[in-house]
Amino acid sequence: MPSRTLTTATLGLLILIWGTTWAAIRIGLEGIPPFTGVALRFGLAGAVLLALVPVFRVRFSLDRRELTLWLFNGLFSFTVSYGIVYWAEQYVPSGLASVLWGTFPLWVALFAHFYLPGERLTARSVVGVLTGFAGVAVIFSEDLSRLRLAENVGEVSQVPDAGLGSGAVPVALAAAVLLLSPLSAAVANVAVKRWGGHLHPLSLTAVPMLVTGAVMGTLAAAFEDLGAVRFDARTVGAWLYLSLIGSAVTFTLYFWLLSHLTATRLSLITYAIPVVAVVVGTVILGEPVTSRVLIGSALVVVGVAVAVRA
Repeated sequence: MPSRTLTTATLGLLILIWGTTWAAIRIGLEGIPPFTGVALRFGLAGAVLLALVPVFRVRFSLDRRELTLWLFNGLFSFTVSYGIVYWAEQYVPSGLASVLWGTFPLWVALFAHFYLPGERLTARSVVGVLTGFAGVAVIFSEDLSRLRLAENVGEVSQVPDAGLGSGAVPVALAAAVLLLSPLSAAVANVAVKRWGGHLHPLSLTAVPMLVTGAVMGTLAAAFEDLGAVRFDARTVGAWLYLSLIGSAVTFTLYFWLLSHLTATRLSLITYAIPVVAVVVGTVILGEPVTSRVLIGSALVVVGVAVAVRA
């Protein structure tokens, strides 16, 4: 088991990095269509991690369980989950997208109750999880109000449709579809926790990411206008950040922690990520700290503390 200090530092790093990736995805979509963006992100991240396999002397067993988890994790953790996120963020503001993804711990807790011995739901843990989610919802309730105003004046999206649709998609519909992303990721996390504990984190990331790059690259070639891809400094910077820092580093650390912590407990970092987004917006963008932000942040802290203790 890693020390408490190392575990806490790793969790803090994941929260800080993933708290910025929602905005980076939005920036990348300005020049790269969604499916192409997912393919480039995980294709690069997977290639970098695969190159590190001999460096760390990692050996793949190539047994049936490992091969199955490669495919399962690649499809559900990365392909389906991030394919939906990238498509939805063409229409859904990044802040609202992060709060919708905050349902992830709820799904993990539910699936873990049935499939992971020792992670049974209790009344206290349910209260903690729901309290944390309520806090995230309060923080971004102002985004929901602005969203309604934007829809009323016809400003549905700030990002082009990237050729995937015939017109603007209602934000409410895109938000509803986005809810399938955390569901998909939760299924994969519970499966990895139950059957992949013996696998090295690089095994659970490198090959599955390459699977995602291949699948999403095929879909991009079939459904997107690749001639519309624009590689300027802004989009390339977002792509490299998402690939190397937001994927290669974070997911390797995440699956390493998953082998030591319960799936439900680790999933609760999802609640802290929107809080980081608010702090970043306040410090860098000058966004005001309102009473809703303070109340929501307090609910997040209390909810996570209750759920983790339970």
